[in-house]
Amino acid sequence: MASPIPAQFTPQNILLIKLRHHGDMLLTTPAINALHQRYPNANIDVLLYAETRPMLEAHPAIRQLHVIDRKWKKLGGWQKFRHEMALIGAVRACRYDVVINLADQWRSALITGLSGASVRMGFAYNKRDNFFWRACHNVRVSTAQHAQLHTVEQNMVALEPLGITAEGAKASMHFSAADRQKVHAVLTQHQVGPSFIVLQPTSRWVFKCWEDDKVAQLIDTLTAEGHTVVLTAAPDAKEQAMIDHILLLCRRENVVSLAGQLTLPQLAALIDAAQLFIGVDSAPMHMAAALETPCLALFGPTKLTQWRPWGSNNRILWAGDYAPLPSPDSIDTKTEQRYLAAIPVEDVIAAARSLLHD
Repeated sequence: MASPIPAQFTPQNILLIKLRHHGDMLLTTPAINALHQRYPNANIDVLLYAETRPMLEAHPAIRQLHVIDRKWKKLGGWQKFRHEMALIGAVRACRYDVVINLADQWRSALITGLSGASVRMGFAYNKRDNFFWRACHNVRVSTAQHAQLHTVEQNMVALEPLGITAEGAKASMHFSAADRQKVHAVLTQHQVGPSFIVLQPTSRWVFKCWEDDKVAQLIDTLTAEGHTVVLTAAPDAKEQAMIDHILLLCRRENVVSLAGQLTLPQLAALIDAAQLFIGVDSAPMHMAAALETPCLALFGPTKLTQWRPWGSNNRILWAGDYAPLPSPDSIDTKTEQRYLAAIPVEDVIAAARSLLHD
């Protein structure tokens, strides 16, 4: 079958679809940046879940964001149907030349198929090898190497039919001048000077977290050496409780908690101004890597190949180097077990010192 992509393909309107979590959305930015570089005059739009908008809303290469609100499913059937049809209508009205579906959901396939785009690209997932998926995507890209690739590289593979490679793929996190001003005001209020460390020990999944007492020991050591530590976390009640417990265990006073007080773009502005970011496998970790703030990431039984911080200014401490870990696919995400417990405090302190003095 002849390729639906013309030899001299210069799209004017491009839609990228990804329906996942905050970190996943940040890791689509290398693809967005590469598309903008290849087609500088094209309009680039993104379809994503409403709650992940902050990851992309300040990106200068994006014209508009189409959103799916997960609250729609709580509405009555007719109301939900109206929202879905309005979304498809908005997508069709944009007259996309190409839709790039980086998601694996039936919903994303249906929107791709109904978009009206002449080029409809998606992955040839084994679990989606059927007539419907093929009908929705007239360009399908192999996933055979996905297990060996970082998420950024997986996303970049989708662009290969357009002649775009993963070489030089760069993530980016953007925020506004107002976000920077807000952070400056908050730091001034807490009397935080220009040199500080951002530490985000929390995650929505406890199995990704280090032990609270070890976090407190790390804070005590860094503050004893003259560093100011700024703690951050999501506004989630469990994460707030973890921060409160860590603060209770700390003996030093040179620690400031901004947990739950910042939007994600404001958190990006904070991380951008920091000397060092220390955190677990989370969206803020990916933000630090994208902002090129030195990043010390603590990892447990998540897929290191796919989810390590993307970039060169990063250091990883993996619990699997200290003790056996279960397979990532076997983890009960609701478990309270902290697999990062195997990582010694002294190794984290040494890695932090090294990054601070690089």
